[in-house]
Amino acid sequence: MDERPAAPPLLDLQNVLTRYDRLTALSDVSLTAARGDIVTILGANGAGKSTILKTIAGLIDRQPASGSIRYDGREIGGMEVEEIVRLGIAYVPEGRELFLRLTVEENLRMGAYARRDGSFIREDYERVTDLFPILAERKKQTAGTLSGGEQQMLAIARGLMSRPRLLLLDEPSLGLAPLLVADIFRIITTINDEGVTIVLVEQKARMALSVADYGYVLENGRVALEGSPHALMVDDLVRHHYLGISLNVEDAPGG
Repeated sequence: MDERPAAPPLLDLQNVLTRYDRLTALSDVSLTAARGDIVTILGANGAGKSTILKTIAGLIDRQPASGSIRYDGREIGGMEVEEIVRLGIAYVPEGRELFLRLTVEENLRMGAYARRDGSFIREDYERVTDLFPILAERKKQTAGTLSGGEQQMLAIARGLMSRPRLLLLDEPSLGLAPLLVADIFRIITTINDEGVTIVLVEQKARMALSVADYGYVLENGRVALEGSPHALMVDDLVRHHYLGISLNVEDAPGG
């Protein structure tokens, strides 16, 4: 598989071990995200994909148990969530986790809770509503009354309100119709074009690889494969298990 670029990465995980009580969720995970890249993490349900993002974001208490998480050259493993957010990392969770009784505008302002540069919050509010015009139209509507696609847009926009340099996206296409999925991925590439590095966990492997600069395949809490999108797309195991392409018996591993 391809080697990562030599330039210092924005995000660098080395030999990360994460546990939930006595259960090991991640074991010896190493991955990097170069500045300005989209890095995608593929894998079956329960492989540990979301756990990687939560560990980076500081959302699992006293984790990682071992290993290193460096962001922009600084160790962030074990830091408090608010401090990680202030460093420029935003996490958009699977399932959106919006404040459903608050309005769209109030949810967006909650995304800026950790910021101390109040004079720029209005500027960023205008930026995200330009990126998601429907949110400007719905700004006085409560989040719980939005459609699934609108809620996903709001979740991403709320993450952007912290003005991140690194955006962690967990299953942004979950539960969305194909046309909305295409819209979400167009927005993801636009955000990346603006200079935001993105780590993307996604079940729709073909779509994720189509926008990624590099990819990892996780199995049972370990990195099983890594490489360029092209290298992963032509790998037989990826094609069979994640792209839904049936292999001929003679083409199958060991065949």
